[in-house]
Amino acid sequence: MTATDQNAVPPAHAAGIRTFHPRRGRMTDRQRAALARLWPAYGLEIADLDGPYDPTAPFGRRAPLVLEIGSGMGDATAAMAAADPDRHYLAVEVHTPGIANLLDLVDRHGLSNVRVAQGDALDLVRAMPAGSLDAVHVFFPDPWPKARHHKRRIIQPVHVALLRSRLAPGGTLHCATDWAEYAVSMRETLTADPELVDVHGGYAPRPAHRPVTKFERRALTAGREVFDLIHRRR
Repeated sequence: MTATDQNAVPPAHAAGIRTFHPRRGRMTDRQRAALARLWPAYGLEIADLDGPYDPTAPFGRRAPLVLEIGSGMGDATAAMAAADPDRHYLAVEVHTPGIANLLDLVDRHGLSNVRVAQGDALDLVRAMPAGSLDAVHVFFPDPWPKARHHKRRIIQPVHVALLRSRLAPGGTLHCATDWAEYAVSMRETLTADPELVDVHGGYAPRPAHRPVTKFERRALTAGREVFDLIHRRR
């Protein structure tokens, strides 16, 4: 592993329960070059935060902000940001090759409205001001299928309350999963929050603005249904 790779991998989060698998992986030469060149301007190491964080500061101008939790390889984030230039996108990921790939896409498509953070998304959200987000996207999070691991799921009451508190009134929390049991749990958790309104009164029709992700393609190929849930803050 190169020094660049080591610097980009977030340290272990000793406190609290992780909602993600820390992963390392191989990068292509192109991804490695993008990470080395673009991370200083576009990247944020969440573990380095020390106090409140203004999420609009890295963009240099104020605009509605979308927080993307678990951006994977970044294809969906880049596509949404390109189609939605009047909003900022802050993508959070722990997988270094995914971050590098998103940075490469940002560079290739000239996306000035994307920034990338590495580490625990919940730590980042805790550092943000209340009401600072226009939307939160949680697409295909780890389902943690074993019952003893359900406490690690990101969509559970305490985390939803945190995410909702950072949404501006009228802001949306949009979740998607191909894990049917997790979809039921998500729906129960989201509808139980008195400050959230279920926009579609149940599972939402697949939104045209959400690009097909790698995880969604796998799910559809395997014959699994994909569930979208969209809730709005009162």
